[in-house]
Amino acid sequence: MDDSKIVELYLSRNESAISQTAQKYGTRLRRIANRILGNQESAEECENDTYLEAWNRIPPHEPRTYLFAFLGKIIRHIAIDVCRRNYAQKRQALFVELTQEMQECIPGKSYVEEEVEAGALSEIINAFLDTCSEEQRNVFVRRYWFFDTISEICNRYGYSQSKVKVMLFRIRKRLRTHLEKEGYAL
Repeated sequence: MDDSKIVELYLSRNESAISQTAQKYGTRLRRIANRILGNQESAEECENDTYLEAWNRIPPHEPRTYLFAFLGKIIRHIAIDVCRRNYAQKRQALFVELTQEMQECIPGKSYVEEEVEAGALSEIINAFLDTCSEEQRNVFVRRYWFFDTISEICNRYGYSQSKVKVMLFRIRKRLRTHLEKEGYAL
């Protein structure tokens, strides 16, 4: 079933919307959560919470042409919140590694400040990604949105590890410069 029809099911409050969503995107959503949490059971709980959140957000949102991105954003936030709760005392290696990589170009702020500037920062990053080649954009998104490892990116695109590492380093450096031009003090 296509995304527009699934969204119509949500809008008409038809419970089959959830089963259709799970059938079409369940595996991919669990994979995102599992990358963040490293635990299949927690990933499944996040998946279920994502369906509930989608049920509550549709309407007013109508993500007919971007349903997976809409769901992906929800599950990432849920999984990151679970990760923060579970690892408040101890840090999870992959999450910390990716956070440290991105700290090179995006400044850390308080939670309230982050919420206020999240929309503007998102637009600036999206505008930056529009200036990147498709290859660079794909690698960046696979690493920082889907939490793929360097090895997985290499296998997906047939690149060497050094090429991926250098590409990510250069993209982060350019992103930092772009953010500074946009007024973000780093």
